[in-house]
Amino acid sequence: MLLGDRLRGLPGPLMVTGHTGFKGTWLTLLLQELGIPVIGLSLEPAKDSLFDRAQRLGSIPEEFIDIRDFAAVSHFVSQYQPSVIIHMAAQPLVLESYKTPRETFEINVMGTTNILSAAFSVPSVIAVGVITTDKVYRNDESGKAFVESDALSGKDPYSASKAATESVVKAWQQIARVAGGARVSSLRAGNVLGGGDWAENRLLPDLIRAFKSQKKIELRNPNSTRPWMHVLDVLHGYLLAIEHEIQGNETEAFNFGPNSRSLTVRRIAELSQSVWPYPVKITAQNDPLSKDFEAGSLSLNSTKAEQTLGWSPVWSQEQAVISSVKWWDKILNNDASPIDACMDDIRTLLNK
Repeated sequence: MLLGDRLRGLPGPLMVTGHTGFKGTWLTLLLQELGIPVIGLSLEPAKDSLFDRAQRLGSIPEEFIDIRDFAAVSHFVSQYQPSVIIHMAAQPLVLESYKTPRETFEINVMGTTNILSAAFSVPSVIAVGVITTDKVYRNDESGKAFVESDALSGKDPYSASKAATESVVKAWQQIARVAGGARVSSLRAGNVLGGGDWAENRLLPDLIRAFKSQKKIELRNPNSTRPWMHVLDVLHGYLLAIEHEIQGNETEAFNFGPNSRSLTVRRIAELSQSVWPYPVKITAQNDPLSKDFEAGSLSLNSTKAEQTLGWSPVWSQEQAVISSVKWWDKILNNDASPIDACMDDIRTLLNK
């Protein structure tokens, strides 16, 4: 059976929250290529986002709603009667969470509560995938690769809000067992790479901005490691997990990470620099206070997804970096169409 076959046969559409975001835009493009009806609920797109660059406005049925507005969320779900919800909408940035901790918790925790409450209020919804993060695990900086059953915790507002979101997911999983309702799973992935990400304080977008302006860039935490993933590998995993759910399987969580040791920030920067066609100076300085703000070491064990779902990444970490930088080179230096560049990568995934 091919990817998406089980989703195409459902009576209602697949609903994506956060569809104007980086991952959300890639996901709606992938779903449309697979022939799966999709609807979107999100905030309005940010300027220079992939959604904006690819001129996606109106390409699917959509409404611009703040997920903290339960009445609006509930009305949207009731109106469109989706069969599946993939909940991506979030405040996703660690450093931003220090500036707006209350809003981060409101969006990530109560927003998820609103989505699940709305999903359980209509019988059409049979499966919900809640997207959290690799940063939900209690991290002692030992470098171990986390498995789904490891303890959860978060020290910064972002990771703490996502760990709290995991508690919301567990509560609704219990509601489903006791009173019936959609199957709900938590889907955790590493740091996602891909063309079109323009968010502040993310490594690759910061590098691309420096490359574009030909300005020197200083790495914040050069020796930190992250489980880097191509966005389409992660989305592929999400869809396989949803298909697993709609077959009647109950699985609380899945990790999606690379099948090799997590690379350092320095290595990602060096790879990016080697692919970009113009020289840019990169410097690095270890910030002794950085460990107070962000984890130094992160790694995920994806054995469960590999064995249960048959999932494995198409792109290695190095290939994910190279592919992402080449995407930007096509767009910024060669006037390529963002949609065409995305579709090239989507066909690479589907062909493999």
